Amino acid sequence: MAQKRNTPPAKVSQMDLDLGKIPPQAIELEEAVLGAIMLEKNAIVEVMDILIPESFYKEEHQKIFQAIIDLSSNDKAIDILTVTEELRKRNQLDEIGGPLYITQLTSRVASAAHVDYHSRIVAQKYIQRELIRVSTEIQNRAFDDSIDVNDLLDFSESELFNVSQSNIKKETIKINALIKEAIHQIEEAGKREDSLIGVPSGFTKLDRLTSGWQKSDLIIIAARPSMGKTALVLTMARSMAVMNHKSVAVFSLEMSNIQLVNRLIVAETELPSDRIRNGRLKDYEWEQLDYKINSLLEAPIYIDDTPAISIFELRAKCRRLKRQHNIDIIIIDYLQLMTGTTDTRGNREQEVSNISRALKGIAKELDVPVIALSQLNRSVEIRSGSKRPQLSDLRESGAIEQDADMVIFIHRPEKYGFLEDEEGNSLKGMAEIILAKHRNGPIGEIMLRFKDEFAKFVDLDTDYLAPLDEEMPVTSPLTIGSKMNKNSDVKKSDYSDLKKDSDFSDEVPF
Repeated sequence: MAQKRNTPPAKVSQMDLDLGKIPPQAIELEEAVLGAIMLEKNAIVEVMDILIPESFYKEEHQKIFQAIIDLSSNDKAIDILTVTEELRKRNQLDEIGGPLYITQLTSRVASAAHVDYHSRIVAQKYIQRELIRVSTEIQNRAFDDSIDVNDLLDFSESELFNVSQSNIKKETIKINALIKEAIHQIEEAGKREDSLIGVPSGFTKLDRLTSGWQKSDLIIIAARPSMGKTALVLTMARSMAVMNHKSVAVFSLEMSNIQLVNRLIVAETELPSDRIRNGRLKDYEWEQLDYKINSLLEAPIYIDDTPAISIFELRAKCRRLKRQHNIDIIIIDYLQLMTGTTDTRGNREQEVSNISRALKGIAKELDVPVIALSQLNRSVEIRSGSKRPQLSDLRESGAIEQDADMVIFIHRPEKYGFLEDEEGNSLKGMAEIILAKHRNGPIGEIMLRFKDEFAKFVDLDTDYLAPLDEEMPVTSPLTIGSKMNKNSDVKKSDYSDLKKDSDFSDEVPF
């Protein structure tokens, strides 16, 4: 007659009794996993990144697995004897059922062949239990009238976010598969006339410098107020969607969706912004409006103007847009208006750090570039000289610089009273786009023309552009008030043409 197994009974919590159901569990698989780990020394390697002690439903199994982890961390052998001795040192051996129970665990399996599969089922059951726990806590708090509903939403977002973050793990991939994918991308880029491998920005010289916005990259575009951050990304969004048929998601935390659309309409039709706002258009202007907005009507641009959106809500919406519309790029205007999780409230630097880190996570998870606008602090204006921004000017958190794959500044010298360079060339309407950090490529600057009255950026005259296969020069900083670097990408003729251009006004519309 087979000896009866000395198995401690599983504990039933009050939550179990209240719900009238036993939470999701796989006791036999838990036993099989623990037994396999003690049978074969390499089995622990298979499950270390899948399971944590809390993944086990039985408290006894949690204690056994914690002892196994500690043995592994100290490079000690893992078997029946070492695990039993470790539990004895902790005074937990009798609590888990004694040495007999440890021995019986190894009799549950013949080998560790299926330990990976079994451990994933155990992990799935744990996630289900965690979701039940969180939903039960949310339900209890929802019935409590003393809790503010906004605090309840913050708690719910934070708890669900923690569950998802702690259990999302990506498999490692052998390099041969990655090389094949990289070669495929290189071949596809070679087929394009512009040799871009990312999402085109719409600005020729900028695309030469970056090769387009790359998948999984976090791009920070920063400037002081009224430099044209929103205008720049809207110009790019229009080019991406209309000219390159890319799906663009725009999250506007500062402006309403109608205000953004009005800006797009002004830039597309080049009609006066004040007439667009008040509707006092002449007959020919109405015809021009009707004709030119046709390209925007079918553009795959998706705008969300939720104010003070949380990082959890943003992540959820981005996942939905990726699934429904297969978005190619995400734009956020702007980072400092987002809110983080409840536990970082009151510490703004920590909150912004968590937001920038989460944005990088979204870019990697969805495999799309994420462009986030950011404010610069006032040190730019206090500083003497050319007022060119630098990485230390990023507002509220150094983590933004650390997390970003690219950091781009917008610098318009005329805003600081620099109307001419040393050689007398006009700087009116000129915008310097400074690529100050580029994790996977060169840094440098390019010049664009900013049309104030239409709130849009355009390339300089194409007559001065080098052939696409010509190497892009990496420039040194353009310092206003001193001679331009001879290697600069900006030519004197670029400025001279602007002296003839009388279309620019001093006020940014809207």
